[in-house]
Amino acid sequence: MVEIKTDAAVDAMRVAGQVVGKALEAVRAAAAPGMRLRDLDEVARTVLREAGADSPFLGYRPSFAPTPFPAVLCVSVNDAIVHGIPDGTRLRDGDLVSIDCGALVDGWAGDAALSFTVGTARPEDQRLMDTTRRALEAGIAAAVVGARIGDISHAIGSIGRAAGYGIPEDFGGHGIGRQMHEDPGVPNDGRPRRGMLLRHGLVLAIEPMFLAGGKNDYYAAGDGWTLRTTDGSRAAHFEHTVAVTDEGPRVLTTA
Repeated sequence: MVEIKTDAAVDAMRVAGQVVGKALEAVRAAAAPGMRLRDLDEVARTVLREAGADSPFLGYRPSFAPTPFPAVLCVSVNDAIVHGIPDGTRLRDGDLVSIDCGALVDGWAGDAALSFTVGTARPEDQRLMDTTRRALEAGIAAAVVGARIGDISHAIGSIGRAAGYGIPEDFGGHGIGRQMHEDPGVPNDGRPRRGMLLRHGLVLAIEPMFLAGGKNDYYAAGDGWTLRTTDGSRAAHFEHTVAVTDEGPRVLTTA
């Protein structure tokens, strides 16, 4: 069931979104060669704790997962697309890192992600990240009253396909509110003017993820969570929680 939020609920989600934005900024600032992925998770835990927020990631167990998720942050490096578990792996110069974080404040959720390079970026990685970010911006711009879910999907997918990137078909954006994942789904590729009509008060997590190798294929790593590209190419992931309003899209997950 799709829940349309009141204006007061959207304002409450903005509070959770600010915590997410601050956590992502803190993690990005802390990321450096030699730092362990689990240390990045601790940075995010500190931000959530100081804000009095809970994590919708910690202990989360969807149907595909063999175990509950053990962290508050997903950290996906290089060929990892999403859902990477932060462990003792140390960052190296040139790593492409995608971080995904959520927060729960007073029962409302926020969810966002970004990608960046540790140290010196390879030109092809910078292009991948820039294109994925631009696709997110296009998806947000399409999230207007009177449009349809397919307009968001088409805006994202057309940018990724034109750049020659792969798009994993089974993972994309979603509704969000009291739960981190709600209806409707928001695919990262699709046909315009198809799908649910967008109304004032609909809140969506829009999250393009592109694969540099141009193939859509991926596989689940041995931990049952991390999704990796089958060809070993790198991936990028950007996400914001966005409210559809009569005044235009409202991004809720900036610091």
